[in-house]
Amino acid sequence: MRTRLTELLGCPYPIVQTGMGYVAGAALVAATSEAGGFGIVASATMSLDRLAATIREVRQRTGAPFGVNLRADAPDAVDRVDLLVRERVGLASFALAPSRDLVRRCADGGVLTMPSIGAVRHAVKVAGWGVDAVLVQGGEGGGHTGQVPTSLLLPQVADAVGVPVVAAGGFFDGRGLVAALAYGAAGIAMGTRFLLTSDSPVGAQVKQRYLAASVTDTVVTTRVDGVPHRVLRTPLVEDLERSGRLAALVRSVRHAGAYRREAGLSWPAMLRAGRAARHGRELSWAQTLMAANTPALLRVSMVEGRPASGVMPAGQVVGLIDDLPSCAALIERIMREADDRLDELSTVRSR
Repeated sequence: MRTRLTELLGCPYPIVQTGMGYVAGAALVAATSEAGGFGIVASATMSLDRLAATIREVRQRTGAPFGVNLRADAPDAVDRVDLLVRERVGLASFALAPSRDLVRRCADGGVLTMPSIGAVRHAVKVAGWGVDAVLVQGGEGGGHTGQVPTSLLLPQVADAVGVPVVAAGGFFDGRGLVAALAYGAAGIAMGTRFLLTSDSPVGAQVKQRYLAASVTDTVVTTRVDGVPHRVLRTPLVEDLERSGRLAALVRSVRHAGAYRREAGLSWPAMLRAGRAARHGRELSWAQTLMAANTPALLRVSMVEGRPASGVMPAGQVVGLIDDLPSCAALIERIMREADDRLDELSTVRSR
């Protein structure tokens, strides 16, 4: 299937695997790209040296194109962009809108840019800066998310910008791909669906927790890091939602202390990291600390396999997923379903 996205990225199918902290490493990214999709490394939870090693590992596993997701507010964001330029990585995606300077730096180095956006005005703004594509995430998507559902946000953005639009939030099968194309997208991006594959590094216990979830088992909370964040309901998240300010602060200090020891950071360094993560928002001290140690809470679930004690980002689509195929089997199935649906629609139209 050829679309503006496949022509831009050089992949056979318009299916993107999003960057997920502690999940989208070399194995998952390589498996996605090798199967004809477009894998994206999640670098926010990696050091610069670890990112360089991961890029090399992906290249050892596949010769297919792939990208890297960056935090635009990372202290070493420029160094990471320069690494992508040196390594000739095809695409830099951004969880938050990058600065105009970062976009220009990527363009000058031959790296495509694709920021994630949750509002039409943000899409128009970054398109004016010269980004190559935008990823539109509707409110049903996992992780940091907005309020507008994909079915309303996607056509608005597709009408407002001239660059390829990638649809995210609620996609898991070929029907969704066809629907996204009909709305004006050039492809789809999926996180939760790729997390729940046999190529995902997440442990079996955590995957089973996801598979057991229904479409109503997620919650959008600001109690994790001050930004609306769609996650599975876990004991930790429910405690955060119920906690008053003092209890939240005590709990945040406890979690921050554990993360500080693991990361080898001083308390002043922890607070600086938390303030940097505010993104200009007014956060309580508890939220500031939680913003700083959110990677540790992800690690507890995704790496250590303790879902009850950590944070588990998840889109509402989690309730529609009931198996763990390989990336190759998943992409082949999505494309087969899309072809079948397009054939059905063509038949109906010809009658």
